[in-house]
Amino acid sequence: MIKKQTNSNRGEKIASKVQTLVAEILQHDYMDDDLIKGVSLVGAESHGGMQFVKLFFYSRENKEETQKKLDEITKTVRFALAQKINQKYVPEIRFVYDDTLERASRIEELLNKISQ
Repeated sequence: MIKKQTNSNRGEKIASKVQTLVAEILQHDYMDDDLIKGVSLVGAESHGGMQFVKLFFYSRENKEETQKKLDEITKTVRFALAQKINQKYVPEIRFVYDDTLERASRIEELLNKISQ
């Protein structure tokens, strides 16, 4: 019996495509909004059989205010995504703050203290 080989990268490809398209939407449709203008999408993960995409963002602005604004515009962004994506179903999207740079900075600070 031959097993059908599945494409394990499909979720990653969809997440990457959604990240690119949402970044374009934010740049084009929200370029006048100072909070959104400073947002960088730094990663994406697909979950739930590709029905859900988590978009990781970074911003130098107040992260709570930026998160609130992104939550407010999520439905509008998803509607714009539906116009651009070439798929039968449009995944739900959720914006999540990525604190990797802050954690890396903190680790570097601690390592510097140890070496002194």
